[in-house]
Formats: sequence, structure tokens, C-alpha cells
Amino acid sequence: MSAGQDERVVRRARRASATIEDVAQAAGVSRQTVTRAMNAMDGISQVTKARVLAAAKELHYRPSRFGRGLARATHDTLGLVVSDLTNPYYPEFAAATVRYAGELGWNVVLVDTVHATDRDRVLGDLASQVDAVLGYLGDSDVWADALAGMTVVSIDPPAAGLLPTTSGVSLDPRPALREAAAHLAAVGVRDVAVVDGDREREVSTRAAIIASALRAEGMDVRFVFAGAQDVEAGRWAARELIAGGLPDAVFAWNDILAVGALATFTEQGISVPDEVRVVGIDGLSLGTFMTPQLTTLAVDMAEVARLAVDLAVAALDPHHPAEPEVRWVEHVFTRRGSA
Repeated sequence: MSAGQDERVVRRARRASATIEDVAQAAGVSRQTVTRAMNAMDGISQVTKARVLAAAKELHYRPSRFGRGLARATHDTLGLVVSDLTNPYYPEFAAATVRYAGELGWNVVLVDTVHATDRDRVLGDLASQVDAVLGYLGDSDVWADALAGMTVVSIDPPAAGLLPTTSGVSLDPRPALREAAAHLAAVGVRDVAVVDGDREREVSTRAAIIASALRAEGMDVRFVFAGAQDVEAGRWAARELIAGGLPDAVFAWNDILAVGALATFTEQGISVPDEVRVVGIDGLSLGTFMTPQLTTLAVDMAEVARLAVDLAVAALDPHHPAEPEVRWVEHVFTRRGSA
């Protein structure tokens, strides 16, 4: 094979998940020789084996589990990545994913990356056990090498967090935010504290979108930087607001912060929603156990899971693999007692 032909093979394979045929063509050998080299089998020279392995590395080729004899075709496996299982959001999402994947006959292997001491190793180990990976992966710079050659579906990726060969399911809170802001304005809210849980002393993208929707309805906005996304951070934010003067409403970065704030207001004898209204984002079942129940912008976890699994399964179809694409799921304004 000429140098020009070899370069074309590499470019073509990089546009999608490389196949055994791509490796065979790039190395100038047969499919059987690629199989022997990748599985350390006898019958080929060390020179040929080295050439095949070099081509596989260049193309980010990852042999299928079926080709390695590690799985039966009736038991396909998806890898599910979440950020933090101590955050109630992720167990609810994981449950929805496992439920839907099970209906399709797929197994699910779950990993939690926030507590991993070596994220690359954890993702690499996961990739060796599954046929596709989906979940909350973050920016592609973090996982691109560890998951090279895998079918990947990223949930709610950052703006620049997708590779050209990666599918995604993006979440859009903006329509629900506009509806929530209109509701707050209609009931007389003029001053809103946005509790930002993404980073300290720097307005996050989500908090900025919340503030924009509120300001469009004529409300004044101030930020409280909780610096975390857990219940205790929500409690801290509520105490800060009590000490500095209550707003008409609190709009939290997520439901967990909102629950912490709501619980603290109640404990301090502050009536919700009469003295202050509280709104969260995510639609976690946790909010329905509060008194009053939490008003929120809910995410349809079952829909997100269905879209993500369907994208992964379609991409793995050996006869008609689907092209990478991004699907969108909108939040839903869910009015309850707290606002």
C-alpha cells in the first residue's frame, strides 16, 4: 500500500470507530492476521504483529468484546458513567437507564468518576468490559484518550464537549425558565436571589441563564455563591440570606441546594411561600418529600435515558450503524407549594 493510500485509510477510520477491516488495510494484512495479532495468537511473525499493533493504535481500534470471546451476542453491555452517586440526581438517572436498557436486553456496568483516584484507568477498565459508554462525561479532553475507539454518548455535554464521532443528549432549561420567571413575576416577585452551586465567586453558565430569564421579566437579581451543590451548601446560602435580608424568592442551581434552603427557612420559622418562594432545578423525587413540596424545573429522566441508550444501540448496529447526532430534552416547569 502506498503512503498516500495509507493516509487515506487513517483519515477515514478516524472519522468513525475503526473496524478490523480498517486495521487490516492499513497494515496490509488479512482480517485473520489482525485477529491473531490483537489476541497474541501464534502463526504470525513478530514483525507483522508489531505492524498490526501499530496500525491499531494509530486508528484507535478497539476489538469488540465478541471478537475477543468475552461476551455472547445475547448479552450486550453498556457502560454508564456518573459524576457522584452521593448526589441524588445520579442514582435517579442511573435507575432510569438500567430500567430501559434492561427492557432492551442490555446489561449495564456503572462507574462513579468523582471518587476515582485515577479517572483514566477507571474509564479504560470500563471500556474493556462494555460495548458502548454513555453518561455524564464532561469535556471530551478528559475522556477522549481513555475511550478512544468506543461508541460514546455524552449526557448534557459542555458546549465544546463533543467529538465529531460522539453522540449526545443535551438538556435545555430555557423554555421552562421563561415559564417559571413569568409565574414569579405574576405573583409579585421583584427581588430574587440565585444560589449558584457551580463555582465560588464566579457566575456559572446555568446561574447566568437563570438570571437572564428573571431579568427579562423585570426582576432584580443577586447571586449567592454556595460553592457546592449539596444540602449543607443550600443551608449555608439560606442563613446568609436570612442575615442579609430575605429576597422575595430564591432560585437554586439545583433541587438539592433548594431543599437545603427550604429546610432552613422552615426551621427558622420563615413561611414558604408567604415570606419567600423557593424554586429548584432537576425534578428530583426528594423535592416531593418536603413541606411544602418543592417547585422545580423537572428533567424527564426516563426520556434522557431512552434517548441515550437508543443512540448507543443504533451506533452499534453492525449492518446500519447510525451517524453521531445530538438529541435535546427540555426541562418542564413543575409548580408545587414552595412557589
